Amino acid sequence: MIRIGFIDYRLDEWHANNYPAWIRAAAKDLGIDCALSYAWAEECAPEGLLSTAAWCEKFDCAPCDTLEQVCEKADALIVLAPSNPEKHLPYAERVLPFGKPTYIDKTFTPSCEEARRIFELGRKYGAPLFSTSALRFADELKDYANVHSAFVSGSGSSLEEYAIHIIEMIVCLMGEGSRSVCLYGSAEHALCDIDYGGGRRAALVYGANMPYQFDVQPSEGSASEFRAVNSAFFPGLIRAILTFFETKKIPVPEEQTLECMKLRDAILKAAMTPGSRVGV
Repeated sequence: MIRIGFIDYRLDEWHANNYPAWIRAAAKDLGIDCALSYAWAEECAPEGLLSTAAWCEKFDCAPCDTLEQVCEKADALIVLAPSNPEKHLPYAERVLPFGKPTYIDKTFTPSCEEARRIFELGRKYGAPLFSTSALRFADELKDYANVHSAFVSGSGSSLEEYAIHIIEMIVCLMGEGSRSVCLYGSAEHALCDIDYGGGRRAALVYGANMPYQFDVQPSEGSASEFRAVNSAFFPGLIRAILTFFETKKIPVPEEQTLECMKLRDAILKAAMTPGSRVGV
């Protein structure tokens, strides 16, 4: 059996509360013998949320006193803290020396520089790892790669936290090689033009209530094709994570994750000076 360990800032949060059921369903569907076995959180829960011990009792896993204890006991690791990416590098510095397959939730890191440092740690300690937004696994994206242009929208409570979902979709559609960005509007309601050179462009549209959807031109001169994202992309992410834990084959190339982080850095910088073009 593959014993999975959760590492989180606080465990009683949306991802940690939903992943266990998806893990059970995906393991059964894939025929992989695995289970959530251990968990640790850095912070005690605020009043009204489950403590680590109560959360572990609810989800039938063993609470650990330290992050290192989770790493020692588990065969594979999921680093959560989805709303606290500033915690991912400090956690990785303690997790990756154990050399175990590790998934680190999105947003991977606050900056591309920190993302590179985590990948360097993975290579140093022989720990296979990856990070991605679940939106990468939307069924609607599967028919497209290296398109000529893409118009992608999405929403969330803030551009800083939720831009990664739209960016991940753009990178899936366009590939790597973005050159510059120019954002119009504000961090609350933004349209961002992304230049890839050679006439290839993408547009990121963010608003509090924008649906996840995209319109692409597969090749220069071709008709555009529209897709609303309605598929269950989170179960797809969990299946990818469990397959990775079993095979050690990384499902998302490091180069694409770094492209996402470079784009995010540039977009957030551009949000500070709307209308100015910022290099990627």
